[in-house]
Amino acid sequence: MHCSVSSVVRPLSADPATAIANLCSKGNLREAFQRFRLNIFTNTSLFTPFIQSCTTRKSLPSGKQLHCLLVVSGFSSDKFICNHLMSMYSKLGDFPSAVALYERMRKKNFMSSNILINGYVRAGDLVSARKVFDEMPDRKLTTWNAMIAGLIQFEFNEEGLSLFREMHGLGFSPDEYTLGSVFSGSAGLRSVSIGQQVHGYAIKYGLELDLVVNSSLAHMYMRNGKLQDGEIVIRSMPVRNLVAWNTLIMGNAQNGCPETVLYLYKMMKISGCRPNKITFVTVLSSCSDLAIRGQGQQIHAEAIKIGASSVVAVVSSLISMYSKCGCLGDAAKAFSEREDEDEVMWSSMISAYGFHGQGDEAIKLFNTMAEQKNMEVNEVAFLNLLYACSHSGLKDKGLELFDMMVEKYGFKPGLKHYTCVVDLLGRAGCLDQAEAIIRSMPIKPDTVIWKTLLSACNLHKNAEMAQRVFKEILQIDPNDSACYVLLANVHASAKRWRDVSEVRKSMRDKNVKKEAGISWFEHKGEVHQFKMGDRSQSKSKEIYSYLKELTLEMKLKGYKPDTASVLHDMDEEEKESDLVQHSEKLAVAFALMILPEGAPIRIIKNLRVCSDCHVAFKYISVIKNREITLRDGSRFHHFINGKCSCGDYW
Repeated sequence: MHCSVSSVVRPLSADPATAIANLCSKGNLREAFQRFRLNIFTNTSLFTPFIQSCTTRKSLPSGKQLHCLLVVSGFSSDKFICNHLMSMYSKLGDFPSAVALYERMRKKNFMSSNILINGYVRAGDLVSARKVFDEMPDRKLTTWNAMIAGLIQFEFNEEGLSLFREMHGLGFSPDEYTLGSVFSGSAGLRSVSIGQQVHGYAIKYGLELDLVVNSSLAHMYMRNGKLQDGEIVIRSMPVRNLVAWNTLIMGNAQNGCPETVLYLYKMMKISGCRPNKITFVTVLSSCSDLAIRGQGQQIHAEAIKIGASSVVAVVSSLISMYSKCGCLGDAAKAFSEREDEDEVMWSSMISAYGFHGQGDEAIKLFNTMAEQKNMEVNEVAFLNLLYACSHSGLKDKGLELFDMMVEKYGFKPGLKHYTCVVDLLGRAGCLDQAEAIIRSMPIKPDTVIWKTLLSACNLHKNAEMAQRVFKEILQIDPNDSACYVLLANVHASAKRWRDVSEVRKSMRDKNVKKEAGISWFEHKGEVHQFKMGDRSQSKSKEIYSYLKELTLEMKLKGYKPDTASVLHDMDEEEKESDLVQHSEKLAVAFALMILPEGAPIRIIKNLRVCSDCHVAFKYISVIKNREITLRDGSRFHHFINGKCSCGDYW
């Protein structure tokens, strides 16, 4: 028994540094201190494991007690110990104590300054970080890396790249961390030429196969629209880690390839690489773009499985995904089950309510966010709120909130804020006031805000203003097909067929092509897509036959085809035939044919739904006792019992 005990004690006494480190790593600081107190006070380096343990355990009170002990014992002036204490304070969120310690240090080295620079960077105080950097008599590569990374992290890309050139001119050779930051700076500047030069540096210094360098290099190419070049870099990597997969997935998302994103996500899982919150945020965003709820639900389940579903960024993406797939209830459920929260998440939920025409709910949520939660309200939150008001017809409340944003919060309205106000006024028929705002605002108008007013002219049949607005749009973008269609609609509503013909001739002369209407919906993982007059479906005959019977049934209930929306001078029968072939009608007919009775129908359309289809969907919701959700190019329409959530304005 005696031998057994001595065999345990002997190695502890022989190597106190290892024994202290082992005990501290397990959180046994008191035991380590009591057992080795004599060793500690003769060798200050043995305090290091105690300080590191406080950092690991995130115990600031224990760290301060330890600091006090060092002061009392006379070891607080030791440069080595002070650096560890500064690092601890910085990492535990008490950066002022780290600064105070640095200022009291009689002897500093480059590590002392590095710790302070990194701390200032974490706090976002780049001015103070640069001051420490400039005052350093001796800089190492890690110092340059910290300052360059800090500048680029906060999007001071030109300054970061300038510092890299200075560093290189002084003879410092970059490492993988330097190049990773510089590639990020090139991506931020959208400068592929600078990125290519730095790519040459990577090859010169033998770092072209480094995982960090390659992932940053691929990101630089993809951010600059060179998707194929980025993919070549990723494919050349001997090992594809999580960062590489995320870079590849995010690059395709940024370049508008959501289908490829989902394919790469599948390949990533097959390779055995486990996704993280960055992966989920990107992939869920692609599900939002494609409006594929089934795939989104599956990814949600996978996020739950690995414990990422409660991460704030993931919850915000879930809210957006469910909202854009027409499932407002699921979006609200994801929001209500949150464990943590931030302003972005609340703004996402406000936006979701607005997108679905529930302005009152959006306002309630905003009030809770600003008054009860004491969260910081920014311009984005107000934009989502104004958008909600414009989609819900809350003109007076919207204008009141716009004034509040400017007068109470002091925010400067952006073009999108003004567009929401124009939409509010246009919906209410205040066209002159809406035009006056566009012409008097301090920002140059774009086609979107003019088209918003042109849509209102179409709704209120104001052909004179429509012609005036149309000319404004042509000055900005003479090839914008939507404005031609809107103007033609105004003339068609007034049966001014000669004017319609002139608009169509102008389109032909300028080779302006109207974007084709496409509608689709997802069923059991398969996406069914329809175009106007589409007969490519295997069941086209059945679809048209079903739609013919459905139209007769609607007419018996009082439906009258809105032939005014047909932009051709033809007889009524031909116009009705034309209306039947609209892509959203084909999609809803097929959905009714294959979905179980009573199942909700969710359809997506790339363009705005026409007035006739909007009326038809209201009748169908009654006749078939179905909830139909249509997401068009502007907003969501929820058709229930013959009514639409948009209040018949879109």
